[in-house]
Amino acid sequence: MFLSEIHSSISSGFPIKLGMTNFLIKCKFNFMNSEKVIEVVGLTKKYKKLIAVNNLNLNVYKGDVFGFLGPNGAGKSTTIRMLLTLIKPTSGNIKIFGKELNKNRKEILSRIGAIVEKPDFYLYLSAKKNLEILSKISGKEIPKSKIMEMLKLVGLDKRANSKVKTFSHGMKQRLGIAQTLLHDPDLIILDEPTTGLDPQGMKEIRDLIIYLSKEKGKTIFLSSHILREIELIATRMIIINKGTTIIEGTVEELLNSDSQKVRIEVDDINKTLEIIKNTEWENHFKSIEKNDLIFEIDKTKIPQLAKFLINNNIEVSAVVPIRSLEDYFLRITEESVK
Repeated sequence: MFLSEIHSSISSGFPIKLGMTNFLIKCKFNFMNSEKVIEVVGLTKKYKKLIAVNNLNLNVYKGDVFGFLGPNGAGKSTTIRMLLTLIKPTSGNIKIFGKELNKNRKEILSRIGAIVEKPDFYLYLSAKKNLEILSKISGKEIPKSKIMEMLKLVGLDKRANSKVKTFSHGMKQRLGIAQTLLHDPDLIILDEPTTGLDPQGMKEIRDLIIYLSKEKGKTIFLSSHILREIELIATRMIIINKGTTIIEGTVEELLNSDSQKVRIEVDDINKTLEIIKNTEWENHFKSIEKNDLIFEIDKTKIPQLAKFLINNNIEVSAVVPIRSLEDYFLRITEESVK
């Protein structure tokens, strides 16, 4: 594991690089924290007749690992570019760290680290030399010892003097994270993470962000298409579609807020199907998977269903709720276009 303690602070700068994809975490946070790090109200971006972002509202609180979800073309990347002042909004208001972004741009951006899309470095220079150059571009002279510390943090210290052209895609991503952390930002914005990483690489990035969030108090804003990753690591999330907020809240609350699928393993499927015929449970039956029956039902009624089957001499071996962010995401986005 490459996680290591960071013993000294880094002076601030703002090395945003258009390029890169990264990752995130799951840790326990105090949701009583009401300090807003990002507050977006009525954000809109129009390109002639195309409305890329339409009256978007969202709130990110200190300590959040915030999942920013939406189908392709939903307006996620456009929103991130407005948060980073790479493009100007048509209308609406953005506050970051409690201050108006358009009036306090330099101060706010000095506290943000961001990587958008894929990493982009000088391929014929070493990893260490790339970070030295980028640190100077930020306007702050970062000590070489600090640069090595960042490389060690992301597991690249042994390749510090290797040319970036010899790096795999995953290694370039980790180098991008090291670059983002050089000035010790309070807010880290990552656009479309996990691209091109193998399972071990994904785990390493998650462990890194856990450390940054839990131990260093960083707030993470993560845009991703990989729903399973968000389900595992995000603490709060928003789903947008056609540039508009569909729903926002904690991952736990959203996945448990309504009916859910449940898998029930029984000894005799045919007998069970006969028993539930013409009962209320028949309306909740969805499918058969091996020796399991899949029902979609209000979670408060799951014990009643199990009791009904047992009372009718059906041997119930297991009752397993199926909680899927993918199912929830598809249902919410489909409903939003009706």
